[in-house]
Amino acid sequence: MATKNQNLSAYDINSVPNAGGMKFGIVVSEWNENVTGALLAGAKNTLMKHGACEKDIHVMTVPGSFELIHGVQEMLCYDACDAIIAIGCVIRGDTPHFDYICQGTTYGLAHLNATQKVPVIYGLITTNDMQQALDRCGGKHGNKGDECAVTAIKMVDFHRKLIHN
Repeated sequence: MATKNQNLSAYDINSVPNAGGMKFGIVVSEWNENVTGALLAGAKNTLMKHGACEKDIHVMTVPGSFELIHGVQEMLCYDACDAIIAIGCVIRGDTPHFDYICQGTTYGLAHLNATQKVPVIYGLITTNDMQQALDRCGGKHGNKGDECAVTAIKMVDFHRKLIHN
């Protein structure tokens, strides 16, 4: 979704199911911690706002965004989560490193999301500069962490509806 057209924190609160009893994993990158920490706080606050208990939100850190893939894969194997949110931030630099990390991380997380029974929510922000990142972690464009949490709740609800029909 284009953030210039939509605030990442704006959503219809009535469209979000109750998250009580749902278990969430969050894998968060330590790189650009000022951004990823704010995204994490947004995700946790939104999950709890909609009924998730703090004890049902398991947070693990990885060094960088590329490591989100392995972190999510490990959490899928060892933690009984209903959904996992991957949070990272990659800011463009002077080398093609940005392109490789963004593409590899996106493909890796998409692969896990498509091949596992537990939804993997894409919370990687990729920006041209630090200001754009700050605008998306609680600044003028809202907080991508809020959006990820709402998506996670809705995907768990989607799965539960399928298995109960």
